[in-house]
Amino acid sequence: MKFFIDTANLNEIREAQELGILDGVTTNPSLMAKEGISGKNNVFKHYKAICDIVDGDVSAEVIATDYKGIIEEGEELITIDPKIVVKVPMIKDGIKAIKYFSQKGIRTNCTLVFSPGQALLAAKAGATYVSPFIGRLDDISQDGMELIAQIVGIYRNYDYQTEVLAASVRHTMHLINCAEVGADVVTCPLNVITGLLNHPLTDSGLAKFLADHKKVNG
Repeated sequence: MKFFIDTANLNEIREAQELGILDGVTTNPSLMAKEGISGKNNVFKHYKAICDIVDGDVSAEVIATDYKGIIEEGEELITIDPKIVVKVPMIKDGIKAIKYFSQKGIRTNCTLVFSPGQALLAAKAGATYVSPFIGRLDDISQDGMELIAQIVGIYRNYDYQTEVLAASVRHTMHLINCAEVGADVVTCPLNVITGLLNHPLTDSGLAKFLADHKKVNG
């Protein structure tokens, strides 16, 4: 399973990259705004800075919601760096744009997916990734993890090459559950990834090893 970090913070991206387990980055307009990045030139420079840090794919989201606008933005975004994947919303014109991009060999990430039917449309249009949102479904008392399992099953039935990129991953159990049901990718904050490091028995075991060593060696 690939690990993507869901942020536009360069320090967090560097830290994840230094761990040696980072496979890519996802961003969105909210994450860019959180970092105070505004204006087209600054946004493009920031995407380039992210691409310069990581080795894998970087999802850059379009703002347009009409077919022509999505195409124009997407074709501009891919000029930033070969690592850029055009992130397109799950809307009618978004699906049309994904089909266009797939025919041109431009990689895409279909975002804001909340149902198996939406994921099926994205795969048929040729999306590289589909991003179902776990946490946001959990927030409204629906089972986000069940959606991941459904999409994985559908894609396996028909051998779709679209990768299931589990998004809105809130905690380590979300991540582990995604691995159990076969998600291709998870994207999450850095603290969810580093949370996998933690276990009280690891801490107590290491403390005992060091204490025993000190008894003998001073």
